[in-house]
Amino acid sequence: MTKKKRVVLLGATGSIGENALRVFAAHRDSLELVAVAARANWTKLAQIAHEFGVRRVGVFEDQAFAAAKGSGAFPAGTRLVGGLAGLVELAQLPEADTVLVAVVGTIGLEPALAALAAGKDLALANKEILVLAGKFVMAAARRHGAKLLPVDSEHNAVFQCLEGHAIDSVKRILLTASGGAFRDWPAEHLAHVTPADALKHPNWSMGPKVTVDSATLANKGLELIEAQWLFNLKPGQCDAVLHPQSIVHCLVEFNDGAMLAQLCPPSMTFPIQHALLHPERSPGVAGPLDFTKLVSLEFRPVDEGRYPMLRLARQVMEAGGIAPAAFNAANEVAVKAFLEARIPFLAISHVVEQTLAHITLFEPADLPAVIAADGESRRLAESEISNLKS
Repeated sequence: MTKKKRVVLLGATGSIGENALRVFAAHRDSLELVAVAARANWTKLAQIAHEFGVRRVGVFEDQAFAAAKGSGAFPAGTRLVGGLAGLVELAQLPEADTVLVAVVGTIGLEPALAALAAGKDLALANKEILVLAGKFVMAAARRHGAKLLPVDSEHNAVFQCLEGHAIDSVKRILLTASGGAFRDWPAEHLAHVTPADALKHPNWSMGPKVTVDSATLANKGLELIEAQWLFNLKPGQCDAVLHPQSIVHCLVEFNDGAMLAQLCPPSMTFPIQHALLHPERSPGVAGPLDFTKLVSLEFRPVDEGRYPMLRLARQVMEAGGIAPAAFNAANEVAVKAFLEARIPFLAISHVVEQTLAHITLFEPADLPAVIAADGESRRLAESEISNLKS
């Protein structure tokens, strides 16, 4: 690599951010961290700023931003920016080559679009952005000649398998799913699971919301919707399969019946490094697979009776328009309610299904229409939660 890639990391203190920092630390000769941001954890941002010599820092929440400004914890000369406007400013930094969006939820949408408008390559680790506004994000990437580099392990795997192949040679893609914390639980026990149970993921270390989504398979539904946009596929070309070991991250089936798979250990450092260093390959942060110890690889079909969120995701893929945004918004609200012990685990899919049944579907003409539909979906979901509790 002839020169360092200069990267803005939005979401530096979450699980993706932590793994990204491991990649930056291992590849200081190839990667330079020029700005970092987080929702509220400014003390950790200060540590990162000192360790990596970062002089531009964003803090999203107002109270945390005020505390950061008055702390004196950051290196001399650090520019601190706050709120959504601050994230947008960092996403457009003239000296940046790539913006890694790893913030959770919809707050990453405006910074992502700002990065694309500024011609930056976008390394995307946020599921909601493409689910909420896929057609607008992909149009912006095409319009400004920017690359979209998927960071989710499954999408990054598909990206790798498709390199050198025309998309019209692809019959379908299969994204693998671990099945989450309750994959092997008796179905009758699911009515009594607790948030603490749901957060015990068998393979991955992730944030609370994503871990619950893994248990419901909502995460796989969101990933199938994302895959449609990323790889220009039809709903029927996107499928999922249970794979308990989380070693194979995707399978791509071509028109001739041949399949390609991508394998690596279940560490997010692999897809993050691939996206940030692409098209270069360098030694990895985590160790490779050891085939003297790898006993077996298992695949199972997904039982959509046990995982109704995947069934709902397929329905919204077919419906199109604002349906995926409604699915995502209702799921966010329902998962938050479950983590706060306001609804049982099995009610998550019920809340989402009822929200989809009551929202008016349409094809959005612009982003404000999508944002409005997102807000209405959240209102409907909260109303359904209130009905469950009454």
